[in-house]
Amino acid sequence: MAITLCSRREIELIRKAGAVVADVLSKLQEIAEPGVSTAQLDAVASQMTADAGAAALFKGVRGPYAKMPFPGAICASINEQVVHGIPSGNTKLKGGEILSIDFGVRLDGYCGDAAVTIAIGKISEHKRKLMDVTRHVLDIAIAKVAPAVKWSQVAAQMQHYAESAGFSVVKDFVGHGIGRKMHEEPRLPNFVSDDLRANDIVLTEGMVLAVEPMINAGTSAVRTLKNGWTVVTKDGKCSAHFEHTIAMVKNGCEVLTAKRR
Repeated sequence: MAITLCSRREIELIRKAGAVVADVLSKLQEIAEPGVSTAQLDAVASQMTADAGAAALFKGVRGPYAKMPFPGAICASINEQVVHGIPSGNTKLKGGEILSIDFGVRLDGYCGDAAVTIAIGKISEHKRKLMDVTRHVLDIAIAKVAPAVKWSQVAAQMQHYAESAGFSVVKDFVGHGIGRKMHEEPRLPNFVSDDLRANDIVLTEGMVLAVEPMINAGTSAVRTLKNGWTVVTKDGKCSAHFEHTIAMVKNGCEVLTAKRR
C-alpha cells in the first residue's frame, strides 16, 4: 500500500482547492430550501467552480455499476439516499427532508473533497439527532488524529459514538487519501474490522485524508439503485454524511476544507 506524503507546499495547494469546496458548500447550504431543485444547486456549484478556475471532481467519473459517467458536479442525496444521488430538475426539495451534498474540486493539480448534510425546513427530532451524531463522529476523528496514532483507535471511537446513539456506520463506503487524485491510499473505514486490525494505518505527518462518516438511522446495509450510482439504505431509513479533507501535521491535524472566516 503506497501512501503519498505531501510537503507543506502541497498541503497549501490542497488547502486552496479545499477553500473552493468550502465556499461552494457554504453557498449551497444558504440556498437549499423547499422548492429548490437539486439541479439548481448543481448549477450554482458548477458556476462557482468555473469562476474559481477549478474543475469539478465528480463530473464525468465512471463507476463500476453505471452505464453513464456521473453527470453532476455535486452528489445530492435525500433522506434514505446515502451517497451518489444524481442532481435533477425533477427533484425539488421538500420541507422535512435532509439533503447530503458531497462535493470536490481539482485546482492547480490538487484535490479537495467535503460533504455536509442539510436540514430542509423544519425536520424531525430524530433526523436532527442523526445529523448531529454524524457531524460529531467526524469531529471525533478531527480531534483524535495525529502523527503516530493508529487509525483503528480513531475508527473505534467513531463507531462507538454512532452505535451508542442507536445508529449504524455504513461499511460499504469509507474515507480515503487525497492529493493529486481524488482517491488515494489509504482506505479509511469509520469502523473497526479484523482486516483493519491486521493491516492498521499509522498516521504520519504529511498524510492528507478525506474522512467521511456515513451514518444510518437503521441498519448499515445499503444497495445501489438501477441508475448504477445512487446508494440507498436497504431499510429505507435516513442516512447522513459529513466529510472534511484533513492534513496530518507535526502536532495534530489541519482541516483543509473548513470555511474561511
